[in-house]
Amino acid sequence: MKLTFLGTRGEIEKRTRRHMMHTSLLVSYRGADVMIDCGLDWLGKFERLRLSAIVLTHAHPDHAWGLRDGAPCPVHAPQKTWQTLKYCAVKDRRLIKERTPTKICGITFEAFPVEHSILAPAVGYCVSAGRARIFYAPDLVFIHDRRAALKGVQIYIGDGATLTRSFIRKRGKTLIGHAPVRTQLTWCAKEGVPRAIITHCGSEIVTKNERKLSENLYAMAAERGVEARIAYDGMKLVL
Repeated sequence: MKLTFLGTRGEIEKRTRRHMMHTSLLVSYRGADVMIDCGLDWLGKFERLRLSAIVLTHAHPDHAWGLRDGAPCPVHAPQKTWQTLKYCAVKDRRLIKERTPTKICGITFEAFPVEHSILAPAVGYCVSAGRARIFYAPDLVFIHDRRAALKGVQIYIGDGATLTRSFIRKRGKTLIGHAPVRTQLTWCAKEGVPRAIITHCGSEIVTKNERKLSENLYAMAAERGVEARIAYDGMKLVL
């Protein structure tokens, strides 16, 4: 399985050469190319990738509005995401049931509910093919069944909205927003996940000194016995 980080920028105004496009991951396996998330930056551009399928984590603009005018391939998403995107022009809509492994182009996706937004309920995906197994959750406060979601995972790919400061708010009794990277690294340590890659980068990452940020991230990860790095647009990884 090959991973290509097509975009690594969160829903922020600032962009740089290394963090230009809205967050999206391309999963390639045995000739198939599946794109996870297609934000507004990708409108009119993603077609050139000649995708086998698209999978959505949730319906926020930076994750799904690139599909506003439709898609030339099947698009897979949970029911709650399709309900939010009911006016989207996608014709070939396919349903992913939560906690049910679903094979898409030879790659298995299992959707795990995560807390992030009330209006756009989100999931993270355990993605597996061959001997490779990753967990991808670019927007989250927490994973509802973290132990099951991260079981046997080789790489956790998570939310880079903030490294250490709190970005979590309350709406009634519900938490919304983004868990700090520091918290996500602790999850990895507790569940035995050896590596973490940070995407969906917020202003703290995009606008600050990259070398210093990387040093801080390495130090946080080392304290927890985890390897970690920040993703950038175009980064590739073969598992």
